[in-house]
Amino acid sequence: MRFHREGDCSDILREKVADTTKERAMVKRRWKVSVAAAAAASFSAAASPIHSLDDGCLMHIFSFLTPIPDRYSIALVCHRWRCLVCHPRLWLRVENSIRNMGEPGVFPNLEAAISAARPGDTILIAPGLDHVACNIQIKKPLCLIGGGELPDDTVLTCSRGSESALEFLSTCKITNLMIRAELGCCLLHRSGRLTIEGCILQCEENPLDYLSFPIMSTANGCHAFPQPVKGHGDGVTVARTRIEGGAKAVWTSGNLVLQRVRAIYSRTSIFFWFEVAEQ
Repeated sequence: MRFHREGDCSDILREKVADTTKERAMVKRRWKVSVAAAAAASFSAAASPIHSLDDGCLMHIFSFLTPIPDRYSIALVCHRWRCLVCHPRLWLRVENSIRNMGEPGVFPNLEAAISAARPGDTILIAPGLDHVACNIQIKKPLCLIGGGELPDDTVLTCSRGSESALEFLSTCKITNLMIRAELGCCLLHRSGRLTIEGCILQCEENPLDYLSFPIMSTANGCHAFPQPVKGHGDGVTVARTRIEGGAKAVWTSGNLVLQRVRAIYSRTSIFFWFEVAEQ
């Protein structure tokens, strides 16, 4: 067993104290540098002329931007801009609440909101309500978003006798929605790029199942606009979407075919990723 003399112990103790002091000084210097950098960044942002505008003026400016991707991009600038961009006044909303019906941008049903929307607008559909969607045509670029935490919190129902719930004739995106068709198809894609993300498409069981399709695409590959980039023509992109019922998940015509199919099996359902594009 090795013993240290009293002088040796004192030296070791002094070395440890010195090392601890150095570490504390280094941590303190780093903290001062980070605080100074944050203060400089805050001062620089506050010094910008646009930050001198009040909230109402900024929201009016933001209202001229398309929700996707412009408003999403400016939401990353700072906490204040994010709060303003997410304000309900900048979104079209579908609600049945009488209390909110007098507010600008609030509509009693989805068809009225789509009719009033501008190209590029986003429509937020309130959860927990009975939304009816029968043969609603969408002829301008829009984004439809369910307002609930899960897709089945916001349900669009297409009643029997309707060809489809939603009919798309332009580039659109739908997300976080459950679309249920009693007979027919949930989504009818005529032209443009349709993106379906995080949704549930459900065709109810009935003796005429062979007439039901969660997704039907009748696009023939003819483009209304020149296509400088390959893949920007007619087509459907599906991601993280549950598809239930119907004769088949997707029915296509023309030269569109199913590509890049991927499925994940969970305990209760199957989630799909795939594209419907030209061969």
